Amino acid sequence: MEVKETYNGKIREATIGLGDTAVTVGGETSLPLYMFEGTAPNKPVIALEVYDTKPEDWPEAAVAPYADVLDDPVKWALKCQDEYKADMICLNLASTNPSTGDRTGADIAPIVKAVSDAIKIPLIVYGTANADKDAEVMPKAAEACQGKRALIGPVEEENYKTVAAAALGFDHLAAPHSPIDVNIAKQLNILITQLGLAPERVIIDPTTGALGYGLEYCYSVMERLRLAAMTQNDSMTQMPMINQIGREVWKAKEVKTPEADEPAWGDAETRGVLWEALTATALIMAGSNILVMRHPKAVELTRQFVAALTG
Repeated sequence: MEVKETYNGKIREATIGLGDTAVTVGGETSLPLYMFEGTAPNKPVIALEVYDTKPEDWPEAAVAPYADVLDDPVKWALKCQDEYKADMICLNLASTNPSTGDRTGADIAPIVKAVSDAIKIPLIVYGTANADKDAEVMPKAAEACQGKRALIGPVEEENYKTVAAAALGFDHLAAPHSPIDVNIAKQLNILITQLGLAPERVIIDPTTGALGYGLEYCYSVMERLRLAAMTQNDSMTQMPMINQIGREVWKAKEVKTPEADEPAWGDAETRGVLWEALTATALIMAGSNILVMRHPKAVELTRQFVAALTG
């Protein structure tokens, strides 16, 4: 006899972007990929990374697909959109990090505007998770892409009154970021919604661990968030989730080490691509709705996985 679980809750739908190219995520009525028990009207989507400044620490395998555009965020974003068919663009404001470029909000606002105006697909704009610096930078970034209904993050407990307020004021969505902790994630969602941002405009960033570097902790927290959302009908855990996969995977030792240094590890590009795709597929099974990725070949493998499981 076939036994099916019934669930009290469901994941809210959230829409990033406007018009024909807007992307809607969430809406599940069962645990991740349990298609036999419920519905999942929106498949996981993939955003490709773009940086506001040329990365200096990427391994060659990650640089190669973008070698001709790394100096120009607009061209980089268009290549991700037109050639690699990204569902969304995630613009990382790496140059605002106080320990590196320390650019101001006024410095990066023209870059955010140029990228948002150039692309047709939805935009995600991410700071550096330095709470004080993001509090200064992200309102300017949110203003620069006003009218695009972007996703703005990360929003942290130390700066939510500023960053989430900017998302609210300029009609964007917000990505609250918590340090692999269910209770903090829930509390931050409560604080943001009390500020006035509708729950349908919140995407949870639970912190991402790459394969071999905390993936199991990340998976466990995401799993617990989904269980609370579905079985306990907990309103403050019923938001879609986003994972920053590319930047976590491609800094791992096993991914960055050249083949010449570790011949037994095999081809560096193959190793990195598989590391990223395996991390992404694991997080889809944990309930991820938006996967921020880096290598186009890893994206292709992940899409094949999604197609095989969802039809």
